[in-house]
Amino acid sequence: MMHKLALVLGGGGAAGNAWLIGVIAGLAEAGFDMTKTADLVIGTSAGATAAAHVRSGIPAAELLAAVLAPPTRPVGQSPEQPPSLPMPQVFERMRAIGAAATSAADLQRAMGAFGLESDSKLGPAAAGQRRALVAARLPCLDWPDRPMILVAVDAHTGELAAFDRDSGVELVDAVTASTAMPGLAPTHAINGARYINGGVRSGENADLASGYANVVVLSPFGGRSGPLPEGQFEGLRREPEWGTDLASQVAALRQQGSRVEVITPDADSLAAMGTNQMDLATRIPSARAGFAQGKREASRVTLR
Repeated sequence: MMHKLALVLGGGGAAGNAWLIGVIAGLAEAGFDMTKTADLVIGTSAGATAAAHVRSGIPAAELLAAVLAPPTRPVGQSPEQPPSLPMPQVFERMRAIGAAATSAADLQRAMGAFGLESDSKLGPAAAGQRRALVAARLPCLDWPDRPMILVAVDAHTGELAAFDRDSGVELVDAVTASTAMPGLAPTHAINGARYINGGVRSGENADLASGYANVVVLSPFGGRSGPLPEGQFEGLRREPEWGTDLASQVAALRQQGSRVEVITPDADSLAAMGTNQMDLATRIPSARAGFAQGKREASRVTLR
């Protein structure tokens, strides 16, 4: 027997995170509130942070208002920004790893090795600083009662790590692991293992929604045609035969009997998100564009 509805939130940097919240708020405004109706929420990278907000119990309209509001935390009280390697250097290395990979497993192991290698350059204090920053951005530090999966990758083995409330892992650690970009953030230690960003495996990891009658995928990067702008982490090489690209995962879900709807940024949202989705200045315009798009898209997001 299939479960009813899974919501999949993909990676996409600061702009993608804000766009996800905007779309969810727009859908709710139009009468389809997935903060209440989703039986499972799956989050990867920026989508992991969004998932924690969606499952927090805060109404969708309030989540959007928080994105649109100017920062209220005094600068002196903000968590210290952790160090990172120069972005051009990091993304050059990522492109080289993607080009050399012969399989998804090979790419994931190589990215894990890059993350572990970068740790010594980022310094011993970086991991604690980054965890504090992630914690400060979460509306609640406890796992929700309703099912949620946050995706990371084991830096040593390259294997999938799907964290939920029964994993024995604190929520802030699961989000920190899922968002740990090799080179831009330290690998994150959990119970003796170290983890990197779940987007290394897949920008969406929609295959984890197997068994759900309805699957709604919100993919900040899924609508891009051709190569992503330089500096976009989830633009790592995907091959259909690897099964890690969104189209392959959606096809597999449909073959299993799931009804799948995929929402990707429309022209207005793409313009708002810009070419550097890591830029915090893109958050407000991306959230606004996502909200407008969500209201337009609601008519095709129905349950069976």
